[in-house]
Amino acid sequence: MGKQSLYNVEISVDVNEFNESDSWSHYFGFRKIESTIDDSTGGRIFKVNGEPVFIRGGNWILSDGLLRLTRKRYMTDIKFHADMNFNMLRCWGGGLSERPDFYHFCDVYGLMVWQEFWITGDVDGRGIPISNPNGPLDHDLFLTCARDTVKLLRNHASLSLWVGGNEQVPPVDINKALKNDLKLHPMFVSKHTSKDQGKYISQDPTDPSKYLDGTRVYVQGSMWDGFANGKGDFTDGPYEIQYPESFFKDSFYKYGFNPEVGSVGVPVAATIRATMPSEGWSIPIFKKRIDGYIKEVPNPIWDYHKYIPYSKPGKVHDQIELYGHPNDLDDFCEKAQLVNYVQYRALLEGWTSFMWTKFTGVLIWKTQNPWTGLRGQFYDHLQDQTAGFYGCRCAAEPIHVQLNLVSYFIEVVNTTADELLDVAVEISVWDLDGASPYYRVTEKIVVPPKNVKQVLEMEYPKMKNPKPVYFLLLKLFKLSDNKILSRNFYWLHLPGKDYKLLEQYRQKKIPLKIDSKVSISGSEYKVRMSIENMSKKPENVHLSSMNLDDGNGSNSISDEAIQDGHGSGLWGKIRRGLSVTRSDDNLTTVEVNGTDSGVAFFLHFSVHTSESSSSQDTYKDTRILPVHYSDNFFSLTPGEKMTIDISFDDPQGSSPRVILKGWNHNLDHAVTI
Repeated sequence: MGKQSLYNVEISVDVNEFNESDSWSHYFGFRKIESTIDDSTGGRIFKVNGEPVFIRGGNWILSDGLLRLTRKRYMTDIKFHADMNFNMLRCWGGGLSERPDFYHFCDVYGLMVWQEFWITGDVDGRGIPISNPNGPLDHDLFLTCARDTVKLLRNHASLSLWVGGNEQVPPVDINKALKNDLKLHPMFVSKHTSKDQGKYISQDPTDPSKYLDGTRVYVQGSMWDGFANGKGDFTDGPYEIQYPESFFKDSFYKYGFNPEVGSVGVPVAATIRATMPSEGWSIPIFKKRIDGYIKEVPNPIWDYHKYIPYSKPGKVHDQIELYGHPNDLDDFCEKAQLVNYVQYRALLEGWTSFMWTKFTGVLIWKTQNPWTGLRGQFYDHLQDQTAGFYGCRCAAEPIHVQLNLVSYFIEVVNTTADELLDVAVEISVWDLDGASPYYRVTEKIVVPPKNVKQVLEMEYPKMKNPKPVYFLLLKLFKLSDNKILSRNFYWLHLPGKDYKLLEQYRQKKIPLKIDSKVSISGSEYKVRMSIENMSKKPENVHLSSMNLDDGNGSNSISDEAIQDGHGSGLWGKIRRGLSVTRSDDNLTTVEVNGTDSGVAFFLHFSVHTSESSSSQDTYKDTRILPVHYSDNFFSLTPGEKMTIDISFDDPQGSSPRVILKGWNHNLDHAVTI
């Protein structure tokens, strides 16, 4: 939405004849955040400097369950959320008030923070018998901690909202005290504030610095006053697997702002092996019920780690089995990534399709785990991303082109404050043989700011003899210079069909050309990868070779300190098995031979040390983590080229390798370094 302008205030105290006695500094930003209940949707609406912001974010649990709260991990955590194009994090009441570094990086990366106090029904006021009906135990101590927390955090520009508790309100005396302590100063009252919200607004004209805060709204609970049904009833969720099209149905969720909606989140196979004994490497047992639905039965270790199945018997058919029965852990986790991507992209696209007409925001439960859990997550505790991470990144783009999975209309989303002019959409359908049976470019379209525009219906499924499984590529581009503003790739099947034809698609050998350039500064590596699908492009497709312009400010790669990369050992053997050349400008090129034409499907990078991952007795996790990718889990149509930036810190003494895998690239291709 714009730049985060931060300024450093420095204050020092000098004592005569003794020089400086003390000093203090803090980064802060000038901004105004308003939060009111939208009359038309009933959802809470947020404005930053007068601009309404459609909230797409997540529930934050805790950086680390053992409270190893380091500045470096905080920076990675928050950048991951910014990379997903999220704009709000809810610090859930069952967690804690994070250390100031958390809020500093939210300031830097531009994430609004919903800060909850420590009232949660998981431990207070529920259960049989009720654990503590008037919890917490010591009300005075609780209020002392709450006021101290407000003073600690109130100068952070990212802090946007105080909330009393999770799914319940604090006891009456605590709630009354918080409402009084956090009442709004008149100069921060929105002119749209409702009569009910105005009850606790002071008319005191004094200096706002005399207030404990006074600049942010206080809401008594996570399902009150513009969240869920606004009355505290349990109207958040659901938390299980869904049919992707369900998110686009008007009946899926009734209320204007859902503070918690969740789903699956199995990580990649390497994380399972790295965090569990070998007994935990067995995949769920698939049991078919009389009604035809499949029930997944996980092993006890997965059950302990809160595994959420990819089926909901009686409601949602198993989404893993759509791709064929998984053979082993690697196969299961790869198919799970396909589902993760589709599930979370559909969730956010479905919500965004109703932007302002029905919804004002949504927060996904949850973005990460403070331990090695298997329940809903976008990156695991080792900080490796799932494909759901990139499904969210795609869907939450500020400017986005998408397919409505219910109406099958193509929509253009503009969440920015500027009108979108002189743009068009390129629509191309690709079959499993590499042909493009449908291709179209729309007329010029205009999309007002903060608006969703229906463009046209995607006609291919209604045409004569459509393929049962096909790929759809949408590109929103500027007519003046062909710059791509949004790219969105779908794999789809006709009604009543499945994706099992993709199993044989794994045997395709698609030729690729991969250029790489490396910049090294100390221990920091920046790698720029350019991947091109060398399949012959059909004559009826004209624009598909355009490069995607990453609007998220990818790191540029300098020409300095390019690593030699000739190497020996495993990398040397792989290089000798591929066609590898090095040009005079230090650009390394790897060509992957292939005789087939078609889509290079579901490619994904990972970064490793030069060690072997397996020996006779033990498994060794060779991944270098964390790694920041400008994109991952992507597909390329014939003739298409994409540039992806990769950055990471190299552990001392290792020799990093970047590995490329894919659905129809089952060999580990080391492509650089």
